[in-house]
Amino acid sequence: MPHDSRRRRRVALVAAGAATSLVLTPLPRALAEPAPGADLSTTAAGAVISEVYGGGGNSGATLVRDFVELGNPGDSAYELSGHSVQYLPGAPGPNSRWQATPITGTVEPGALYLVAQAAGNGGSVQLPTPDATGSISMSATTGTVALVEGTTPLTCVTAAACADDARVVDLVGYGSAVVREGSGPAAGAGNNASVARDAELTDTDDNAADFTAGAPTPVNSAGDGVDDDGGDGGEEPGGPPEAGDVRIHDIQGTTRWSPLAGQRVTGVPGLVTGVRASGSRGFWMQDATGDGDPRTSEGLFVYTGSAVPTVAVGDEVLVSGEVSEYYPATGAQSITQITGPRVTTLSRGNELPAPVVLDADSVPDLWGPEVGGSINDLTLEPDTYALDLLESLEGQRVEINDTRIVSRTTDYDEIWVTVKPEENPSARGGVVYGSYDEPNTGRLKVMSLDAQPLPAANAGDLLAGSTVGPLDYAQFGGYTLQATELGTHVDNGLARPVTRAQDEDELALATYNVENLAATDPDAKFAALAEGVAVNLASPDVVALEEIQDDNGPVNDGTVTAERTLEKFADAIVAAGGPRYAWRSIDPENNRDGGQPGGNIRNVFLYNPERVEFTDREGGDATTAAQVVAGADGPELSVSPGRINPGSDAWASSRKPLVGEFVFHGETYFLITNHFNSKGGDQSLHGRFQPPQRTSEAQRHRQAEEVASFVRDLHTADPQAKVVNLGDFNDFEFSRTLEILGDGGAMNNLLLTLAPEKRYTYIFDGNSQSLDNILMSSTIEEFEYEVLHINTEFADQASDHDPQLVRIATGGGDDGGDGDGDSGSAKDRLKEKLKELVRDLQEWLRRLLGL
Repeated sequence: MPHDSRRRRRVALVAAGAATSLVLTPLPRALAEPAPGADLSTTAAGAVISEVYGGGGNSGATLVRDFVELGNPGDSAYELSGHSVQYLPGAPGPNSRWQATPITGTVEPGALYLVAQAAGNGGSVQLPTPDATGSISMSATTGTVALVEGTTPLTCVTAAACADDARVVDLVGYGSAVVREGSGPAAGAGNNASVARDAELTDTDDNAADFTAGAPTPVNSAGDGVDDDGGDGGEEPGGPPEAGDVRIHDIQGTTRWSPLAGQRVTGVPGLVTGVRASGSRGFWMQDATGDGDPRTSEGLFVYTGSAVPTVAVGDEVLVSGEVSEYYPATGAQSITQITGPRVTTLSRGNELPAPVVLDADSVPDLWGPEVGGSINDLTLEPDTYALDLLESLEGQRVEINDTRIVSRTTDYDEIWVTVKPEENPSARGGVVYGSYDEPNTGRLKVMSLDAQPLPAANAGDLLAGSTVGPLDYAQFGGYTLQATELGTHVDNGLARPVTRAQDEDELALATYNVENLAATDPDAKFAALAEGVAVNLASPDVVALEEIQDDNGPVNDGTVTAERTLEKFADAIVAAGGPRYAWRSIDPENNRDGGQPGGNIRNVFLYNPERVEFTDREGGDATTAAQVVAGADGPELSVSPGRINPGSDAWASSRKPLVGEFVFHGETYFLITNHFNSKGGDQSLHGRFQPPQRTSEAQRHRQAEEVASFVRDLHTADPQAKVVNLGDFNDFEFSRTLEILGDGGAMNNLLLTLAPEKRYTYIFDGNSQSLDNILMSSTIEEFEYEVLHINTEFADQASDHDPQLVRIATGGGDDGGDGDGDSGSAKDRLKEKLKELVRDLQEWLRRLLGL
């Protein structure tokens, strides 16, 4: 295709500029920009927008991408580092925002500089290698483009306001753009037409006069145009398409980072193994031959952007485009992919390469190399580390067979399975996360790639038969099997446990994170949570609640009261057959306790006034610290309910513990309900930093010290003081946080009294783990403790946490059991057997009546 006259003159400018090697410091903008009407061919250093095209990839377009071209009509180089190219819709509304693409380097005198933007579904010709690449999808017919000194998006939305912004180096409005220079915008842009300055890059600050429409002619800083590098994706002119020299394993390389990242590849062959038509659109392809190196993956994702892929599974294709590494989240591993693709289909209906089977024999027992930093550049060792094996299979077809499901089907249509059935199994079908050194290498996330949704599965169910598909990497959960063939769901019949009611002389205490419960939530959520309290927990005497929101939930209007939320919950418990609970709480300061903005979550005590008495002492509020003071009969609280040192920076943007005094059968119990700092911000198990850093735990350690100090004051005042510390500590039973709270054995960590396969209250990324706990004064020796797994393992759940319950025996101790701690006398164990028989009878009657 011959160049037009405008293009020939512009390439001549590039050639002239290439002979100049002197680089000068950029002049101030006032000197770099000439007055309107000046002859820019003789000015000092400067830069202008020389061409704008927004029709890339649109219907009927030839080019596959939008672009903005810059030019330097001056006589010295212009520094672009720290600048950006920005775009605003032609008719900006109240919610319109500038989008920015940072650029670097210099534009030489007389030279051009090409900024590639978003690709569309149409077109067949790639741009010449761009000098910078962005992802802005510009309108073909109307919009405003600005060259800006700085990378912060502009805020002006009128022509006058943008003219007054000193950061704007040059600005072009086209079509019917409101924001433009001069008498009007440049006219004539479309799917097959750009707007461009003349060969001399004349700039009179009047877009209508300076720009004319014509066929798009992008040129980069090397002087390459669309017809200078072939642009044919491996096809010989007039002949059949041919594969290039690069193969998928060359792109993937032997580390996590492609050796060809940032480079353009041509005619890469492969078979399409999976297609994703929504979300992050694109397709996977795989080389059926390969190089035999277990470190180099033979699979690859081709990212088509906003365009729905037109290929189908089984297609033999050639793909040309740019190799890139995409990070789906901070700290994640990257996805090696081809972007801005040009795809040629050679044949259809081909047999796919055999999948790699993932099972207990093929997946290593070690998780990943521990280097104290990024593992990106390490050569993969797939026979040694599970993370390396999965990375070496990125994009390839993999297969799992007869795998146990270890999580519920989530709201995001995903499940977790284990390919190692003997690896740390829980008592109910999951896998237990029991230490930092055992992250459970057999875990794998599964999603369905076709339109068929995943089954509503519970933990312990089976995915029978074969599940096959390309191995992806996702922001949440890491390596993911995108199933093109899904195994059969087999229900394992998991049941929600129901505990027995406490005896007359047993004090029953529970803790329950009710997941952002607000008065605005549907009645069904209240009913499900209420059934958990009244039926499954058998109406404990006190329930410590976490995540009670204010009366209008996440509406951020300053409301902090939660009376409507608590009243609605109390009514629902009565409707479920439970008692009429009273409550005590302290309203937080607005938006000072973290959680969902506007929600103002807090800790609350629900209690049954027919069974226990709450000791009220006035004065507790959001900022007043409760103190341990001497009372007539022993230590007491200065305020009840109260907060533990709410002014400490340990509680910054976090919930403050609530403490209160309760009396049961004449004995005083000090209860503390907690909700510690979340794990948000910690590096993930599957990320590129190994071992992952747990930065959030530093604040939890300070919080634990605050609570432990308060408990220590109680025990110092009375070594026999009965203290129960319970709630969502957002940390594991083996963590330093719980060790601090244990205070050298003064407080008994009840989760540790359970067998390891029972120590969990939450499931995250397929790991059954503990975030919630109950600790008690070690002088309380007679108790029964259990975790009621009624939520986390079920597809239909009322909360994402499981509640816990402890029954404390009083009145001499013979009436108490030993819980799961396996302590107590023979008489205690006999009594417990009798209680179990009663529970079994109650359960039998309940099921009979249910029939």
